[in-house]
Amino acid sequence: MAIVVAGRGVTQRAEPRGFARLWRVLKQLFHEAVGAIFAVLAFGWLNLAFRSWTRDAAHWSIGLAIAVALLFVALSVTSFLRARRL
Repeated sequence: MAIVVAGRGVTQRAEPRGFARLWRVLKQLFHEAVGAIFAVLAFGWLNLAFRSWTRDAAHWSIGLAIAVALLFVALSVTSFLRARRL
């Protein structure tokens, strides 16, 4: 809901009330929790890539682990950004 100030064209967003406020908080918490889970998974894949690198594993397995870790980092960042946008 937007409030228009007379004659100025300035709009302000009204604060949500009741269930809408609770729903917004729950959506934000969900996105932050999912972002944290993706960040932990990215750390695990980076750990796997580092262990594979130190043990002279196949190069494709190291590259795959880094690619999956970068995917999880991207998903984590976008999830936190979406939570902030709410």
